[in-house]
Amino acid sequence: MAITNKRKIVNDPVYGFLTIEDDVVFDVISHPAFQRQRRIKQLGFTYLVYPGATHTRFGHMLGALNLMRRALEVLRVKGVGITDTEMVAAQLAILLHDVGHGPFSHTSEFVIAEVHHEELTQLYMQRIKSDLHRVFWGRYDEVMDMAIQIFDDSYPKRFLHQLVSSQLDMDRLDYLSRDSFFTGVSEGVVGTERIINMLNVYDDELVIDEKGIYSVEKFIISRRLMYWQVYLHKTVVAADALLLNILRRARYLLSRGEELRGSVYLIDFLSHHYTRQSFDDRPELLDQFMMIDDSDIIATIKGWMLHQDRILSILADQLINRHLYAMRVSDTPFAIDTIDDYRQCVQERYGITPQDSEYFVGTGILRNHAYDFNDPEIKVLFKNGSCSDISEASDQLDRHFLEKQVTKYYIYFPKFCKEK
Repeated sequence: MAITNKRKIVNDPVYGFLTIEDDVVFDVISHPAFQRQRRIKQLGFTYLVYPGATHTRFGHMLGALNLMRRALEVLRVKGVGITDTEMVAAQLAILLHDVGHGPFSHTSEFVIAEVHHEELTQLYMQRIKSDLHRVFWGRYDEVMDMAIQIFDDSYPKRFLHQLVSSQLDMDRLDYLSRDSFFTGVSEGVVGTERIINMLNVYDDELVIDEKGIYSVEKFIISRRLMYWQVYLHKTVVAADALLLNILRRARYLLSRGEELRGSVYLIDFLSHHYTRQSFDDRPELLDQFMMIDDSDIIATIKGWMLHQDRILSILADQLINRHLYAMRVSDTPFAIDTIDDYRQCVQERYGITPQDSEYFVGTGILRNHAYDFNDPEIKVLFKNGSCSDISEASDQLDRHFLEKQVTKYYIYFPKFCKEK
């Protein structure tokens, strides 16, 4: 199946010129569900720490598409059987892998709608297929069906799914390089091109050729470092907690019949507890969710800065003007007395109840493990034809190092309590 009429070129700051060669890929990119990704930041509130980190899901998804096309070409050269239809379908699977994300990516997950983003991604893929079918008379049905199967790991050639979702997939390769580029954190720089050139398939599994083992070692270490320096940065965690508390307060007020103004669709979702079953029963919810992006969140919260509810207005002002929580991090959980002391400080300052002080003081856990033995291991293919897990093949990353999970505990609270 060759679909190669609408050849488009995109200038990407990370990889340079990217080529979109297939009609179906171009038409999917043009769909409203995909265009929405322009309005969702890849790293949420990370721009509050690294001002350059304002890149979007849209750019990341195009970057992952580019890496997928390169990986498929490399595998074909090495004799791996991949049909023209599978080439396009695998590109669609990676292109749409994040299409179900809510505003500020992972931050709002399960808050706006009680549905995992991967479930929403599957629903959006089905919707896009349906819309393309209606416009193009079913021309793309075969390749879209295959893309959905590759995404949900029901397609017979499992290595195609591993290119989309595994411990060495095109998603991770792109976001490490892209996030490093826009944050300026050099620890995230990995040998993306070399890793892709070292990809291979052994017994229907994605593997890395022996010569690429050092590049994979750096990839794993870089991912661990990026989590501490970027994804789990204290300021980012504090901003995420503040946003969640704002939305939680808004839900509480709406449940009591209070009037809140803002994005019509956002207010509707906060007024209800929509689940996966809700989306099955009411297909129009998918269109309404599509209308909510980062700009809705920020514009609505700006309006709440002057709301009559004092707690909501204080929280909204703190987020908009970057008066974020202070954070303490510890290797052990914080004592109840410590938490109570901070909450008492807030109660005295604002004259609020112990229950309401929970909007200003809370605890959580940070976990960082760049490698997960619960998922299939990255495998190394040696020149003699044997294949071993990276934990056995590497002389740098033994099992003890790879399975180590660093767990830290944090508490957040207003900065005036820290001064007190």
